[in-house]
Amino acid sequence: MITARDLAARVLVRVVRDSAFAAAALEAELARAVQLEARDRALATELVYGTLRVLPFLERELDARARQKGTAALPWEARAALWVAAQQIFFMRVPAFAAVDEAVGAVKRAAGPHVAGFANAILRKLAAAPKPDRVDAVVASCPPELRAALERALGEEGARAFLAPSETPPVGLRVRGDRAAVLARLRAAFPDADLREGRVSPLCILARGLGVKPQSLPGYESGEISVQEEGSQLVALALGARAGEEVLDACAGRGNKTGVLALSGAATDGGDRDPRKLERLREDLARLGVAPRATYAVDWTVGSGEVTGEYDAVLVDAPCSGIGTLRRRPELALRHRDLATTTQRAILREAAKHVRRGGRLVYAVCSVLREEAEDVVAAIDLEPAPFADETTNALAEGKSTLRLLPHVHGTDGYFLASFRRA
Repeated sequence: MITARDLAARVLVRVVRDSAFAAAALEAELARAVQLEARDRALATELVYGTLRVLPFLERELDARARQKGTAALPWEARAALWVAAQQIFFMRVPAFAAVDEAVGAVKRAAGPHVAGFANAILRKLAAAPKPDRVDAVVASCPPELRAALERALGEEGARAFLAPSETPPVGLRVRGDRAAVLARLRAAFPDADLREGRVSPLCILARGLGVKPQSLPGYESGEISVQEEGSQLVALALGARAGEEVLDACAGRGNKTGVLALSGAATDGGDRDPRKLERLREDLARLGVAPRATYAVDWTVGSGEVTGEYDAVLVDAPCSGIGTLRRRPELALRHRDLATTTQRAILREAAKHVRRGGRLVYAVCSVLREEAEDVVAAIDLEPAPFADETTNALAEGKSTLRLLPHVHGTDGYFLASFRRA
């Protein structure tokens, strides 16, 4: 029978060796492991995300106790068992003997008794070592070039605080209608769950411990409830779309933000490079009981395609590194590469042509790095302006830019900038 530790190790192999996304790999493994109790499913989740946040640190600590052999040549399943054990020994309230014994058994099954003895010796040395500071380990695991970029954007202490959150973030629910009434109904239906109002979006309910997929919640099929991270909700609200306006979601993707815009009563168009995403957009808006006025398959980096009109408001939620999502996608730090911001600049420049006089534009990225934020918007030919949305404007303190940060706002990390065409 598979254990939580076995499952976590399988997911880690998928993520590190095969470049899978942790959330998708974990969901697939949990779906197969129907016999696991809720407590063990939670443990597997904690092991996966906790290990990924400090994996380079754990590997260095393991290798330092492996004499000259190191662990990189071991079979992947054996390496993952060592990672999981080291995570428990250093950073979790798990008896060291239990973590060691189970890992040694897993290594024996993967690589035989000789390697199991080698693993046992390494892990017992690790268990005897002083416990490291978790935040120090997370910071040490961040690639130097990414850490430098975070420090340029946030300062040294800000970068450390950005990297520090250890909890798997809650599920963000977007509510259509009376949030208090929906929250009361969900609390009655799920008394053991942690359900509370969001901190920055007036549409948001934050959920932990539901025990079911959010898409199965009462109110989802009718469009009363949608699944959307809280910061993403605010990005859409930041445009301040109003009934009677014409608005464009230039990089609409599957339509989460388009839905917020359309529900405002504005005539909403959506554009995206991928026609398949636009199909998903139309399906999801149909669930909400609204429809985009038009959708355009458009590659903004080469032109506007069939988009010819001008709009009262344009949202440019540009593709980016996604570094702002590190708390829910820690594997991104392991895959960080040099930033290429030419795409963002091209999209912004082209989409800005469709803002009519007196109209407004919001640029957003799920990143906190200056290279994808201030450096991109510096050359745009529009005037910086306060955000049209009251909630966003208050958070930005009347300024034309805003950074949402996990350690400050409880959201993923975002940069938003507001402009107006004179």
